[in-house]
Amino acid sequence: MASKGLKRFPTHHGHGDVGVSRYFVLYVAQAGWFVLGFYLYSVAYWPSSCQPSDLVEVYACSPHLPSDGGGWREAALLTWLWATPILIALEISRRVNRSEG
Repeated sequence: MASKGLKRFPTHHGHGDVGVSRYFVLYVAQAGWFVLGFYLYSVAYWPSSCQPSDLVEVYACSPHLPSDGGGWREAALLTWLWATPILIALEISRRVNRSEG
């Protein structure tokens, strides 16, 4: 027995239409994520044993970031570097799965 005035929620959780404001928030959050990465990259201290010059070397040297007395910025950059490809893959997977179904 449901009382009057209660909102009924749809049974298709996560599959409803997304409003424009949610897209705006999503893209602002994505832009903020990349700005955070650029900031962390610019202020992080790379150990003298590994000075990257391209993207492949950045990922190869990233495990050395928190070592040699690295602080929170270096640990945060390491986390950002390895989380970003996973987040991108999840977004691509979400879009591919939506177009299939």
